[in-house]
Amino acid sequence: MDESEPPTHRPPPFLEVTCKSSGMRRRFAIGTEAGFAVALINKKLGMGDPLALHIEAVKQGEEPIHFGPNSVLVDYGNDWILQTVTQVEFSGGGGGGEGFVRPKAIQVPDGIMGSDSLRAKRVPKPAINFMYIGKIVLAFILIFVLGAILTLVLENIPGLIKLLEQYV
Repeated sequence: MDESEPPTHRPPPFLEVTCKSSGMRRRFAIGTEAGFAVALINKKLGMGDPLALHIEAVKQGEEPIHFGPNSVLVDYGNDWILQTVTQVEFSGGGGGGEGFVRPKAIQVPDGIMGSDSLRAKRVPKPAINFMYIGKIVLAFILIFVLGAILTLVLENIPGLIKLLEQYV
């Protein structure tokens, strides 16, 4: 390589996305879909952290570029930062004067963030309810009925053997 030539600047072989909820930067391979990245980021969040809805590229003084769930993440270079947009921000927490009303409640389909990431954030149902107790009682009843039938069969096997010996 000739020293008079300027060194070529190669982009890194990965993209970094800053998670606003946790403050962590996550690295993804070039060509990663935004929906996968959001699902992975949400999976690693703590219990109190708001979920990420989507990823956007931001630059001071520029309109942000939003990535849909099937969009491939792209590094725009020169001061553009990839970051998540959280539920808190998207529900209109501050900033006013944007000229439009943002929705307060957002339902995110399973296909966008994956069912595992959503399942981790849901409040679990009570472990014991009437249906659960009913199933346990029914199982005990079936066990006792099966035991009674088996007992009757075993008690009557000698008589059945004698009856069969008469005809043979």
